[in-house]
Amino acid sequence: MAATFSVAHAQENKPWAGFGIEANYMAANGFKHSAKMRADLANYIPGVELNFIQQTDGRKTWHQRRHYPLLGMAVAYTRYDNDSVYGRAVSLYPNLQIPIIKGKKVEWTAKAGFGIAYITKRFERVPGWDTLNTAIGSRMNNYSYFSTDLRYHVNEHLDVQVGANFAHISNATLRHPNLGINKYGVNIGLRYFPVTSRPERIVKNLPKLKNRVLVQMRLSLAGTEISASNGPMYPVYLASLFASKRYLSKNKLLLGVDYAYYTHVYRFQKNNEINPGKEAQNSWKSSLFVGNEFLFGRVGVVLQVGYYLKHNELSKNKIYEKLGGNIYLIQNEKGILKELSTHAYLKTHATEAELVEVGLGMGF
Repeated sequence: MAATFSVAHAQENKPWAGFGIEANYMAANGFKHSAKMRADLANYIPGVELNFIQQTDGRKTWHQRRHYPLLGMAVAYTRYDNDSVYGRAVSLYPNLQIPIIKGKKVEWTAKAGFGIAYITKRFERVPGWDTLNTAIGSRMNNYSYFSTDLRYHVNEHLDVQVGANFAHISNATLRHPNLGINKYGVNIGLRYFPVTSRPERIVKNLPKLKNRVLVQMRLSLAGTEISASNGPMYPVYLASLFASKRYLSKNKLLLGVDYAYYTHVYRFQKNNEINPGKEAQNSWKSSLFVGNEFLFGRVGVVLQVGYYLKHNELSKNKIYEKLGGNIYLIQNEKGILKELSTHAYLKTHATEAELVEVGLGMGF
């Protein structure tokens, strides 16, 4: 869509303006969210985070629509215990911080990050004989991090902050066991900006995008084991059909249906002579869902909640959640194909992950 922008501030920023380094110390408490967890979690779980951050300045239109958020790439070290059961984790995750209340000296923000983590201890019968660790079944895992911070700006180079955080690590049932580890706690930290934390903002008169409605679909693939550790991997096929309505030029409301077919459920029934002749019809789920997508240019962050209309043989949950992101390859205001995207979502039942799905999405 063609549009003319009027620029209110277009002063050239100095090189590295808005770039900073953030260091946080985290003190957390782990909690057992399932009776299947055999070993206790430590009451004190220490960790450190180093986050390389960049303050957006309005070069992209979504910077201004999102009130100039801060982008980061973080690496974190977490010690779940002294290597007795759960070990330690090193995590790498991109993150986004959005202002909630912003003043000249004090601000309150929310931060979310999603990435990967390598963990030093996992469930194994041989050679390590670590069978108490019923939480983690693989070295590589998903890592999700959320925090909220109260920050004081000492000057344009230095900030001090204190906050609360929650983190989850699991492999989304790619390998068993997969209860995951959850922790919550507090953090304290510093930020240093070598040039300035306040780059000149580019302010434009942005056009208001139409609150259009699209018919959309997603095709996804996931993988999972049945129950035994280091067993065979089975595919899960997923499809979604839904409508989206854009609003405020930066969000999309989602409403539709999900379908998932679980080949490991089919195989489980076959092997155990359950539902003879009806294994396939007892191997899929369908659900009704509602969600919201927060748009950041070519990236969309999706939050979705669904209610099952049909269960498969091995699942009786009523509600599920999906959290993930889209990367848009095509974004058109006109034409038949208006959107084409790739995606990755984590599907959970409350605090327990079920799978990670990846695939393609289209909007018409």
